[in-house]
Amino acid sequence: MPQEILKSFSDKKILVIGDIMLDHYVWGEVRRISPEAPVPVLEVKSEEYRPGGAANVALNLKALGAQPILLGILGDDNAADFLMQSLNNAGISGDNLLKSKDRKTSLKTRMNAVNQQILRIDQEDSSMIGSALEEQIKALYLKALPDADAVIIEDYNKGLLSVSLIETVILEANRAGLPVAVDPKNDNFFSYNKVDIFKPNYSELMAKLPAVPKTDDEFMAMAAELRSTMSIKHLVVTRGAMGLTIFSEDGRVHQLPTFAREVYDVTGAGDTVISVLSLAYACGRDILEAATLANHAAGVVCGKKGTATATIDEILASYQERDQYD
Repeated sequence: MPQEILKSFSDKKILVIGDIMLDHYVWGEVRRISPEAPVPVLEVKSEEYRPGGAANVALNLKALGAQPILLGILGDDNAADFLMQSLNNAGISGDNLLKSKDRKTSLKTRMNAVNQQILRIDQEDSSMIGSALEEQIKALYLKALPDADAVIIEDYNKGLLSVSLIETVILEANRAGLPVAVDPKNDNFFSYNKVDIFKPNYSELMAKLPAVPKTDDEFMAMAAELRSTMSIKHLVVTRGAMGLTIFSEDGRVHQLPTFAREVYDVTGAGDTVISVLSLAYACGRDILEAATLANHAAGVVCGKKGTATATIDEILASYQERDQYD
């Protein structure tokens, strides 16, 4: 069964609109404390730049054989140049990426000593884009939409996704009969009504519930009520070591355990989940099949260092390992 689903990915085009970032990884060793201050001295051994945020979603889709249509905004800076080159190397078009001299490309630098992250440095502009840029983004979206099989909205609260833009994206996708999947953040959380897949993590969802649930049963009831209130078809909550919990419009609740064998790094795992969920759903699979596949893919990337993707062969290997384990 997973082979059939994964094989069907190759002819799908997924429009990804959202906040684009560049992830910068610095790896080294700590052998002493600085004489200047009580902080570790990192002896750098290697460093690497990787696309992050919505760009990492595009990479995940590409790794699975799909064709991503990436839409977003960059600054006019060195980080944007690194991003464009990385996307070009991966075979992902930058035709729908706008550069703005008034903005800074989101750059996240992670300092790592062996297997431990010791510091993260963020350089970014999270202010909302102006109306002129927003109209350009809307025009690009409307032009690209007829070629898409599904839409992913990747919201990191970095200033691209205004309420007006979100409403346009969802409305036009609904008119075109295309499924919409959302990876939300706090600011626009309740703007994503009437989408097909809504994928917050556990802490993001907890922050939006009307009260703090005292038991897991209370959490389940509150989450189901929120799904109904927002008219979401499928609420998919990532819960770390507890796996995924799925609340669907037919009232069913599914709990999937994590398939990660060893958690090395959770960075970007959510990007992998939304990518695989959307692809499988766009191929006509039900939400449980799509989520099971996404859960295997997330287990793969959690075993890798830094922002990563999962290949078809790696996902199939995860299924085989799970069968042996069971």
